[in-house]
Amino acid sequence: MENLYDSLKKAGYKRVKFKISKTQHLLIKAKINGVEGKFILDTGASNSCVDFQGIDFFSLAASDSDTKAAGAGGIGMLTQASVKNKLKLGHWSTKNLGLVIFDMSHVNEALRQYRAKPVHGIIGADILMKGKAIIDYYNNCFYLK
Repeated sequence: MENLYDSLKKAGYKRVKFKISKTQHLLIKAKINGVEGKFILDTGASNSCVDFQGIDFFSLAASDSDTKAAGAGGIGMLTQASVKNKLKLGHWSTKNLGLVIFDMSHVNEALRQYRAKPVHGIIGADILMKGKAIIDYYNNCFYLK
């Protein structure tokens, strides 16, 4: 029997590696608009997002949004949006990434309390669904088509 990687490679999938943090989060490197950042891969996050500080860092064209963010840090958080960004995860990429931008200081403060490094944002289920993701926890990687 073929191994999972060979089978998925033949089906057009690209492998992306992740690391597991001290806090048991899945950490990945991603490039947004050509700039590399550190992200949490979060299957429970409906949308990919970055901190407000990422607007300049990733050269995002941000616009005001009526949407309020909700998550582990609370509800009703003010947001902005950015569309048509380029995302690269390993050898997989898309040119149509929409991002929610909000204050992620509570996320990074929680990470710091566990002596974990801060992140620039979260890669969420929007990308996992778009790429028909298959997560391989045993080998610390996931596959996108």
